[in-house]
Amino acid sequence: MNLFVVFACLLAGCLAQKPHPCKSPPLLTGAVTTTSQNEKLFIMGKYLYDALGERIRLQELVTLDNQTASLDILLHYKQRVIYEINDNDRTCKKIPLKAEFMPFGVPDGATFVAQNVLGDSSKPGDGLLVNTWTGNMPSKAEKFLTTVTEFGCIPITFSYQTKQYGWLWTYYFDNVIGITDPNLLNPPSYCPDEDTMTDEEPVGFFNLFL
Repeated sequence: MNLFVVFACLLAGCLAQKPHPCKSPPLLTGAVTTTSQNEKLFIMGKYLYDALGERIRLQELVTLDNQTASLDILLHYKQRVIYEINDNDRTCKKIPLKAEFMPFGVPDGATFVAQNVLGDSSKPGDGLLVNTWTGNMPSKAEKFLTTVTEFGCIPITFSYQTKQYGWLWTYYFDNVIGITDPNLLNPPSYCPDEDTMTDEEPVGFFNLFL
């Protein structure tokens, strides 16, 4: 009986430990949706995430102001470039990128909000333990709210404020650790070379939809 009490106390102590900021796996593949508070923007598609090379590929269907279009972009943060790709026409536009790379996960300095179970908490294996955090974006101008799994630090949701759309809510699902097709994280051969750039002003990610 004494041994059982000790074990129960140790288990309770482990469960009572406050979660800490964490980093998601550096290579992820999955699907994503984004909706806006003002109901003007809806995005649905697939993503590839490479924190090592600071690259994100998004192949999405975008609806903005009741107009729908397909978008295929490669964000290369180290080069500070967005490749806007049209594989059907074999065309590629290279646009200056105005944004800092923000790794998936929970950055240092974020504030822990709550721990919850998605699904059924009455039986082991029927629910998913997740942690919610809040903090400031790299610009310090906007707040964010993010939810990740307790084990593995896999992204579940990410929300933050924008001037154009109000709050943006992003949901991640069908996540797989690793990159299913590494070639998709490199610009196609028909894209402009590294020394070629449009004379457009640098843009942030969501400026592409305006």
